[in-house]
Amino acid sequence: MDPWLIWLIIAAVLAAAEIFTLTAALGMLSAAALVTAGSAAVGLPLPLQFLVFTLVATVTVLFVRPLALRHVLQPPAERFGVDALVGRGGYVVSEVTGMGGRVRIDGEEWTARAYDETLVIPPGKIVDVMEISGATAIVYPRD
Repeated sequence: MDPWLIWLIIAAVLAAAEIFTLTAALGMLSAAALVTAGSAAVGLPLPLQFLVFTLVATVTVLFVRPLALRHVLQPPAERFGVDALVGRGGYVVSEVTGMGGRVRIDGEEWTARAYDETLVIPPGKIVDVMEISGATAIVYPRD
């Protein structure tokens, strides 16, 4: 069997393994094996093929992988669902205490509790949503 074909098979096996691990390391090694398959197809001797594989694998794992992981691990740009309500303002519909109350947030009425359990927030006040716990907005009055 030709060396380039062996390197191509190694590249395919590493790429398939990367799909299951999602670490980016095996993908980089797969790319190195693919480059080495090209160098083997050109007719590079076996010791130089190993050198090409080693160099490309080292460069990709040390420099490209951290860039790829940094890009993948970024937090989402926008918040969705109830997470998007945190930080928004609300209007107190019925008195809010540490035990309960009602607020209107973006046109929807929510059950609410005061962030500070000792506070009593009267109807008509504007509050900020500090967090959402289940179906209850935890709010704090704006000054």
